[in-house]
Amino acid sequence: MAVIHKKVWPEYFKEILAGKKKFELRLADFDVSEGDTLILEEWDPDKKAYTGRKSEVIATYIIKTKGQTFWPQEDTDKYGFQVIQFESKSKD
Repeated sequence: MAVIHKKVWPEYFKEILAGKKKFELRLADFDVSEGDTLILEEWDPDKKAYTGRKSEVIATYIIKTKGQTFWPQEDTDKYGFQVIQFESKSKD
């Protein structure tokens, strides 16, 4: 299992620490697999420096894509993509 360090801007890092944000949308320019450890390090883009705060998480599910075939290109150019995180309403 790999250990991967990634920068996270403060507004997103805050949501990760609060337990609200449980996903990352990233350019697929590095290898990551389920079970890998991500060291998410808060990065201040204004100061161009790390704040020193870190959060260690485990990659549990990964989707990689280049071209999508679900929607016409003109629609994705117009609307873009969104990532939706969800949880079950009940534990059946």
